[in-house]
Amino acid sequence: MFSPMARLPVSGSRALIAVVSAVTLLFAAACGSDSSNSSASRDLCAPPGEAAAAAAPTNLASGASAGTDRYTTANTVPLNTIDTSKLGLLTPGKLSIGTLSDAPPSICVNSRGAFTGFDNELLKAIGAKLGLQVQFSGTEFSGLLAQVANGRFDVGSSSITTTDARRQLVDFTNGYDFGYFSLVVPNSGAVRGFSDLRPGVRVGVVQGTVQDEYVVNTLHLDPVKFPDYNTAYANLKSGQIDAWVAPSAQATGAIKPGDPTAIVENTFSLDNYTAWAVRKGNRPLIDALNAGLDAVIADGTYAKLYTDWEPRPFPPSWKPGSKAAPTPQLPDFAAIAAEHQREASTAQAAPKSTLAQLKDTFFDWSLYRKAIPDLFTTGLPNTLVLALVSGVIGTLVGMLLAVAGISRTRWLRWPARVYTDIFRGLPAVVIILLIGLGVGPVVKNITGNNPYWLGAVALALLAAAYIGEIFRSGIQSVEAGQLEAARAIGFGYRQAMTLVVIPQGVRRVLPALMNQFIALIKDSSLIYFLGLLASQRELFAVGRDLNAQTGNLSPLVAAGLVYLLLTIPLTHLVNYIDRRLRTGRAEEALDPVEQAVITEGRGA
Repeated sequence: MFSPMARLPVSGSRALIAVVSAVTLLFAAACGSDSSNSSASRDLCAPPGEAAAAAAPTNLASGASAGTDRYTTANTVPLNTIDTSKLGLLTPGKLSIGTLSDAPPSICVNSRGAFTGFDNELLKAIGAKLGLQVQFSGTEFSGLLAQVANGRFDVGSSSITTTDARRQLVDFTNGYDFGYFSLVVPNSGAVRGFSDLRPGVRVGVVQGTVQDEYVVNTLHLDPVKFPDYNTAYANLKSGQIDAWVAPSAQATGAIKPGDPTAIVENTFSLDNYTAWAVRKGNRPLIDALNAGLDAVIADGTYAKLYTDWEPRPFPPSWKPGSKAAPTPQLPDFAAIAAEHQREASTAQAAPKSTLAQLKDTFFDWSLYRKAIPDLFTTGLPNTLVLALVSGVIGTLVGMLLAVAGISRTRWLRWPARVYTDIFRGLPAVVIILLIGLGVGPVVKNITGNNPYWLGAVALALLAAAYIGEIFRSGIQSVEAGQLEAARAIGFGYRQAMTLVVIPQGVRRVLPALMNQFIALIKDSSLIYFLGLLASQRELFAVGRDLNAQTGNLSPLVAAGLVYLLLTIPLTHLVNYIDRRLRTGRAEEALDPVEQAVITEGRGA
């Protein structure tokens, strides 16, 4: 029986076996390693509790102030008068919330795969007060406000600072927290405060955040922009940037004992409090959330959640909720923090070497062990589903584009070429956002306002443009004599193309089609921009969420290894198919008796 592996050259099969074996050994080591002293035990997406209390920042930048509060309501409507059927919800009885998964302790995905954090736990409590089911979907901060504005979500939850510029796009509830942010720098760096941030200093921020806006508009600098907090902090530790401006809660949570970094100065978010975003003009929903916030403040739920998740004092003269809401009764966080500081001063962690930092950041074996179950049970199935669905649809549409592209009729040829030019010319993430956010509201009754399959369609339409060109080049590479010969024996043009030319063209481009499928496997990670449920995360999203939980990049490396397990065998299959198409099946030696019969028959 013919075996593909048996036909691979010795060097190719050995390389494939070596790579797969290496990846398998890494996973085995991860599964069997000891995690007693690992960072895996430090879950950043778990409530740190009162024991983690921090004092209010005292090293404030000069001129920092809370600004003027122009938006907090004097009071709220009575909770028992709210009619939840008139809140303009996307799904009656359900509060659809867009949030992040990588900014603990405010918003994150925990080790059980559930969206949580202070902001979201508070929303759950408010939803319970209103009698509403709460559903969270993960997305990217850069697109969150736009998704709320165009109706993808009812509410945006991401410690959003309520700047005047953002109020042009969405409306906000009353504040539930206040936005300090911190300047984090290497211990050996020259930057010691915000006043040291000058042109030529590489300042890192997360794109689209209020810190980004502060560095650009207040400090008048050109920052280095990152997609998430963990990537920004990793670049600071590795020396790629000189400073990191981050929300205080995220900065405090990211710095671990022994890290060569410190918070050297803090400032207020100059544009007021943090709040939840709501579609502009939806006053009934804002009133309901404001009433619910005051209710959880009054019954003590707010104080408990705040103490569990973000134990630090409020800024002077500020409190959450409406102006009529009671002030939450909180523990004396400053006293608790001072006691812990005295205890910690006797046992300072020794700074880690660069090699130790590298090992802990990328090769924490216990985190590999922690990542593997979610990668294989959640990430891998979703990655394969997205790649297969988009691959099949993309191949069918691509074949139609190829046939239309070589048609003699310009009404078929021109649209096919315009489609190809547009979809090949735009970045993949732009196409995904255009289809997911543009078509999503139109077909939400069919999709249930869940963009998972729209994301697969977007990938398919993107792939179709490339696959169509692959098919077209393969078809046009078939010698003209093949078409002429088919016509000579009585085939019509359509029959000749369908039965003779196209099959040969497709056969020639099979390796290129397989390469396109490999690209689809990796492009499936872009679907997360549309906002997905925790159960719909693909490999990269699972790795990134575990990265956020632990502040360590090992889960992302583990996700990369799973990608290798998918793509390396496919790459070698492509190489094998390419060789077979060029050289054909290897001749097998005939049996001596059979050879003798053939020779005798030729009259030898």
